[in-house]
Amino acid sequence: MDYEILLKKAFEGRSRAYAPYSNFYVGAAVVMEDGSIYTGCNIENASYGATNCAERTAIFKAISERHTSIKAIAIVGVENDYTYPCGICRQVIAEFAAADIQIILGKNKKEYIVKTLEEILPGAFTKKDLGK
Repeated sequence: MDYEILLKKAFEGRSRAYAPYSNFYVGAAVVMEDGSIYTGCNIENASYGATNCAERTAIFKAISERHTSIKAIAIVGVENDYTYPCGICRQVIAEFAAADIQIILGKNKKEYIVKTLEEILPGAFTKKDLGK
């Protein structure tokens, strides 16, 4: 997988963010099981609870097109710093993650780190726990 292409897509998503309250612009790009890529941006609301994160925007776009297994996700926020997904986004990623998901956190278009789901959400509560 070409991480730089995925980061470029995440930065494109970030350019469409609607963040007039926090001025914290975030973009995400997900690669699904068939290789399709969906982008997302954060979308704020004056009623803060109605805000949606970039990661969930991208994931929900993919899910709405019947893609349910995320192979990778790239997330970019403040340039020259790593932006990790919030707790709710980590849980949503866990719901739809392929076993070998790659979580790419971009500092800029060339610098990034790659994490596993276990690294960002150890001991995740997942659908497997509901069967117990």
